[in-house]
Amino acid sequence: MFARKVYQELLRWKNEYCPRYACLLEGARRVGKTTIALEFAKNEFETYIMIDFAQAPRSIMSVFRDIADLNLFFLRLQAETGVTLVEGKSVIIFDEVQLYPKARQAIKYLAADGRYAYIETGSLISIKKNVNGIVIPSEEHRIQVYPMDYEEFLWAAGGNADILKQITEKGTALGDATNRKLMRDFRIYMAVGGMPQAVDSYIRENNFAAVDKVKREILSLYMDDLKKIDKSGRLSNMYKAIPAQLALGKKKFVVTAATGKQKTSKDDERIFDLIDSKTVLPCYHVSNPGVSLSQTMELDTYKLYISDIGLFTTLLFNDTENGREDIYKKLLSDNLPADLGYMYENVVAQLLTSKGRTLYYHTWRKEASPHSYEIDFLLTEKSKLVAIEVKSSSVRNHKSIDAFKDKYAKAAGNRYLFSQKDVAKEGTLLFKPIYMLQFMQHF
Repeated sequence: MFARKVYQELLRWKNEYCPRYACLLEGARRVGKTTIALEFAKNEFETYIMIDFAQAPRSIMSVFRDIADLNLFFLRLQAETGVTLVEGKSVIIFDEVQLYPKARQAIKYLAADGRYAYIETGSLISIKKNVNGIVIPSEEHRIQVYPMDYEEFLWAAGGNADILKQITEKGTALGDATNRKLMRDFRIYMAVGGMPQAVDSYIRENNFAAVDKVKREILSLYMDDLKKIDKSGRLSNMYKAIPAQLALGKKKFVVTAATGKQKTSKDDERIFDLIDSKTVLPCYHVSNPGVSLSQTMELDTYKLYISDIGLFTTLLFNDTENGREDIYKKLLSDNLPADLGYMYENVVAQLLTSKGRTLYYHTWRKEASPHSYEIDFLLTEKSKLVAIEVKSSSVRNHKSIDAFKDKYAKAAGNRYLFSQKDVAKEGTLLFKPIYMLQFMQHF
């Protein structure tokens, strides 16, 4: 198993919340939830039982039909699995719990009983059909599981994350040769992404064609899931349209452009389902960042990013059947023909989300002009606004982030322009190579 930061969050749950609360590992399909849960159970408990609701036999499912007598419930569960539970030292894993909502509802009573610990793993956890008719337990400690971030990727692939931490903390220019080498390393992450199966394929085979095959299988799985939720195909079309909409520089996600049809009242529900699938990352427009981010966010004005940069890369070049290896070679050498700033924008969205940040952006109209300024991402740091702009190459033009400083002078804090360029400073604007974002502790 790859080292994952979520393991430390599980330890915190075990020490502070268990057994009063079950732990719910929530995330998109194939991000490693089951693997993490199993590894944690083996290392941190004396015994464990794992029930996979995607393929549990009828005999196991029948045990859950009546939990009124918990003594009998536990006896039957142990008899069916052949595992002896030890009070205070055993954990029961409910894998893919969304497939059997009644088991999730039972958590309320199982946690109150207190004999054993419980870990749930789930995706599409809030989709209407997966919560219909049940009382969602309040006794859940939720932990989000994301694709591997860049630091986790380096741990897995043998890179030196500690050196990058030191370089980032020092905050000085590295020189063109060193910066180019570190950017090339980062573009490998952009090509592979953070889905554990893709990372494993990259490490074992060192072949981008093999990695791409794994990613396409994951994308196919996502498409199947989305079509099960919405048989009209509009939901899967929304997902597939994300790279194109970012490429066109749209100020917000346009449903009609994604589906090719007029918007319907059900499209808002479809967007909720897409966001809840954790396969996408929403970034909400803020109307007045001088007041607050969360209080002035507009729920009906948003951008969408793909939750994993590797999947984004594959989806972006989905129609390039014969030249996939050439695409990867060009990406690694920074020789792709188009301005792919939106690829870097997507990876920034992914890394900020993995750090627990909610994504916000801001646009405002230029004076006496039909055009607008735009800040790619906004954060708060010690009551100050942190503005982030992302570029793939040239950093000469940064009018939006300069205008932001003037417009929100009282609230504005640090301003960052992330690109492939080396560390630099222009007035109060800080230029950082994009690989440093992972290791900036205050983000």
